[in-house]
Amino acid sequence: MRALDGENELEALSSAALAFAPRIVRGTALPRLLFFTDPARVPAPEAVAERLPIGSAIVFRAFGAADAVEQGRRLRSIATARGLMLLVGAHIGLAEGVGADGVHLPERMAASLPRMRAEHPRYLITIAAHNLMALKAAERAGADAAVVSPVFPSNSPSAGEPLGLEGLAQLVNATTLPIYALGGVRARTVASLVGSGVVGIAAVEALAG
Repeated sequence: MRALDGENELEALSSAALAFAPRIVRGTALPRLLFFTDPARVPAPEAVAERLPIGSAIVFRAFGAADAVEQGRRLRSIATARGLMLLVGAHIGLAEGVGADGVHLPERMAASLPRMRAEHPRYLITIAAHNLMALKAAERAGADAAVVSPVFPSNSPSAGEPLGLEGLAQLVNATTLPIYALGGVRARTVASLVGSGVVGIAAVEALAG
């Protein structure tokens, strides 16, 4: 699981993701590697998407960008060609406009999840969770999976205190939801997540390496 000398982060994380057992949710195999876009930290997400392994997912977060539809459609085209899933962050209209496979919601939008599920029963719907209360809200709302963060110290300007492996384990053991680990997931930390109970890993700029 340790990255080889000269192996970049994307290759190391792609390889590490294979160690997580496949999980089927509503007839769909969950991706084991999620790439979260961020215009400030990864200005060229298409270049990363072109290198993701088959079966991974792109989580496109537009943050109100004027060219969101155009970029989303470019990512949709790459995802289709490479056998990836495309989720859109927080914006159901944008997800519809670019032909996404689902949505990823911030924890504050948990209450809107049942409506989205009713309108788009085939969507994969994941949700962020930073603590037990948010995780339980996601579970009650019927999320397909939760993305827990930050597990390790993160470069995200909005990241809070890291959960650490013990905090992650507490959340994994408190829910039946599939859990992804996000925040500081890199080649040097990913080995410690194997056997933690998570179904996969998520990263931002680590995958641009």
